[in-house]
Amino acid sequence: MENTVRMLSTLGLMGAMRSLSSAFERATGIHVDADFAPTQALLKRLREGEAADLVILTREGLDEMIAEGRVVAAGASDLARSYVGLAVLRGQAHPDIGSEAALRRTLLAARAVAYSRLGASGIYFAQLIARMGIATEVNARATIVQQGFTAERLVSGEADLAVQQISELKQVDGIEVIGPVPHDLQTPAVFSAGRMASAKHAEAADRLLRYLASPEAVPVLRQSGLEP
Repeated sequence: MENTVRMLSTLGLMGAMRSLSSAFERATGIHVDADFAPTQALLKRLREGEAADLVILTREGLDEMIAEGRVVAAGASDLARSYVGLAVLRGQAHPDIGSEAALRRTLLAARAVAYSRLGASGIYFAQLIARMGIATEVNARATIVQQGFTAERLVSGEADLAVQQISELKQVDGIEVIGPVPHDLQTPAVFSAGRMASAKHAEAADRLLRYLASPEAVPVLRQSGLEP
């Protein structure tokens, strides 16, 4: 369809992109056909030849796609910054994670910690617990999520702590975000958008890209737990 944009987006922006896509569709009449997955999964799909008009990835992932000639450098935009946080089931006590020592105690005391295997947050968290010297203990009781929202494991009772981008944690009903991992222990993920070089609907994709990077998108990004 001429009035459709095919968008592949990293999971961290799913909540914001659903709201923004709806607003864009109402304003322009252009339908956004969106699919969401972790950046590493999207990179694999793109390299295997999956078609798209617009992609939203981590900045590192987008830079790889630009370097490979798959994404057009001109117009590529950083949309938002996201921190990794922790969540508990709604109504549960919020453990202290305000310092490295407090975070270590909380992780070691947890019955099970849910984190992802493919997402940027899971890769970061695996490195963090290794750096903190508690990887063996945490992983012995961890619930590893291959793909999707880790906080769903709180609702199912498989874990009592979930780790993921705050914007991803907030996608799950019935949970409460405790807060971010201390900022001195993490570098925020930057999510960026660009048009595919092979886009079939390049003009519509550019229009959507400009909208997502506009001041109009800022309140929606903030509401979903992201920093524009």
